[in-house]
Amino acid sequence: MGKRSIIIFRHGKSDWDATYSKDHDRPLSFRGIEASKKMGRFLKDIKTIPDIIISSTAVRTKKTAELAIKYGAWSSHFITDNRIYGCSSNFLLELTHLLDDSNAIACFVGHEPTCSSFISLCTFHSEKFKTASMAKIDFNCDTWEKVEFGKGNLDWIKSPKDIS
Repeated sequence: MGKRSIIIFRHGKSDWDATYSKDHDRPLSFRGIEASKKMGRFLKDIKTIPDIIISSTAVRTKKTAELAIKYGAWSSHFITDNRIYGCSSNFLLELTHLLDDSNAIACFVGHEPTCSSFISLCTFHSEKFKTASMAKIDFNCDTWEKVEFGKGNLDWIKSPKDIS
């Protein structure tokens, strides 16, 4: 049986003092920028580059993904989906089922509380999911369509502070 992996990636710390008209447009803070770069390099260092990355269209999530891709030198296919902003865990599962099976590792870049909720529903693991954190969930199945809540194994959770 094959394996499918999902990396959940919460956007970096945002800049609450910046000028923006709506929450969707809030940018990353300096700390968020640096953490996003660090997490990109982390995946490169552990040789776990996603085949496809799907990010929320919010400024802070899209920038988090772009910085990770650039500084980790990922050659991943990158797309944005405005439905991830404010979505439910059920929506992420539906999106998972639509992934092409040529992709073995997918990365969703999103927001709280959906990130921690999705991890919990897939693996029954619950903990505070800090900004710019990543979690890798493995599923023992050969197609994305077979991924289900409760059937994931948490491989790891890392925050930028966990990485030297």
